[in-house]
Amino acid sequence: MAEVARAAHVSLQTVSNALNAPERVRADTLARVLAAIDKLGYQPNQVARSLRTRRTRHIGYRLDPDRSDTASVLQDRFLHALTTAAESAGHRVLLFSSGGISAELTCYEDMLRTGSVDGFVLSGIDPGDPRPAWLAERGAAFACFGRPDPDSNYLWVDVDGAAGTQAAVDHLVAAGHREIGFLGWSSTSGPGEQRRRGWLRALQRHGLRPDHHITALDTLQDGTRAALELLGRAPTITAIVAASDTFALGCYAAARSVGREIGRELAVIGVDDSPTASLVTPALTSVRQPLEEVAKEVMSLLVAKLKDQRVQHNGIVLAPSLMIRESA
Repeated sequence: MAEVARAAHVSLQTVSNALNAPERVRADTLARVLAAIDKLGYQPNQVARSLRTRRTRHIGYRLDPDRSDTASVLQDRFLHALTTAAESAGHRVLLFSSGGISAELTCYEDMLRTGSVDGFVLSGIDPGDPRPAWLAERGAAFACFGRPDPDSNYLWVDVDGAAGTQAAVDHLVAAGHREIGFLGWSSTSGPGEQRRRGWLRALQRHGLRPDHHITALDTLQDGTRAALELLGRAPTITAIVAASDTFALGCYAAARSVGREIGRELAVIGVDDSPTASLVTPALTSVRQPLEEVAKEVMSLLVAKLKDQRVQHNGIVLAPSLMIRESA
């Protein structure tokens, strides 16, 4: 740093600001410092910087258990987006896995005690999730993908799941459907409840009766069983909005077993727009979440927290989009 400062005719503090807080440096001075850094091939020693700043530039993220019984690769897409967003902000994502909430909290405690990370990104937030409060009590920096309890002031980014299923119903009604069922998770699922409310509100807005709905575990087998039960109870249904692409594929299997053709005799719309959606026949209409934007906003909130900067909004809601294909 001293060599860079001499070459650029500035102070050591100015070099430090150029590297760590460039917004504090005049544009012409910043350009001169960066040119000197480039010419001299200066590379900050990250280990030394961590010792001095007490920052590791690592962000902890827990991987969900591997699921071979679901079509969703939501975590995979989000992880790639989060890694890119973190690197753009000068951080790295440190992955770990755990078996259950108790083991996960133990992992957080260990990483906080050893200073392994600067903060955490949480995902899969449901009502009553203990993780945000646990981390807040210990002064840990974190941001959530998903909405924590509404009376909290935690940092979070979420996708408007209700808007996604409302758009699905609107599309189906415009295509002439009047009896539209819903296949979702139990009411304990935050995202699942959002998606059910969107389906319900849209039907009510169109003056249609929300009579046909059922819940299941988010697996292909359970989704197929629930879809069969739904079609058996209400054979006049002409369309189903499914809370996930896994459930939507369960509807495909159920429709085949009762001799109803997807896209002609039964319309199906899923959520998450997994790679499977465009590969199945007929191609699946699905609600797509803007995960790249979610990851950028989550990292932006977390970095602001790490820098003790004020944020304009604690919670950010992003809009999904409906990817229309042959199934609807």
